Amino acid sequence: FVEATGHEPPPHWPGITPQTEITDHPVVYIFWDDAVAYAEWAKKRLPTQVEWEKAARGMDGRDYPWGNQEPNAELCNFNRNVGGTTPVGNYSPQGDSPYGCADMSGNVWEWTDSTADKGRFRILSGGSWGADNITRLLCTAQRWHFPYFETHHYGFRLVVSA
Repeated sequence: FVEATGHEPPPHWPGITPQTEITDHPVVYIFWDDAVAYAEWAKKRLPTQVEWEKAARGMDGRDYPWGNQEPNAELCNFNRNVGGTTPVGNYSPQGDSPYGCADMSGNVWEWTDSTADKGRFRILSGGSWGADNITRLLCTAQRWHFPYFETHHYGFRLVVSA
């Protein structure tokens, strides 16, 4: 994407590709607009917050993607237990949602296509590797932020419309 479009890479990349040790980690330091640009290029889209929550909770309304058991180091990356992001799927299958979605809680907060406060903020879901309170990892937990904010705790996931 970066090479094909000339889009700026995340600031922690040494060039147009990430360091080898993070190529299978979520992409972080991403503005909401960056995530949307990538999604359009990939012919996909960001999920709405409702779609994100459904993919995480399933039909039974579970608290966390894996069920109602509180998070631990075997189920997800949180509370700085690793000190940064982990490879996508590192906690699969035990931490997966009922639909087989990996890393829905912990690792990174994920930008959604939903807004809050009359469109002023974008909604993120999922909690991050730095979440020190397990309530931030609940499938229903949300964070609102300006779309032009980026950090090593924010990433994204894409969906394909049926």
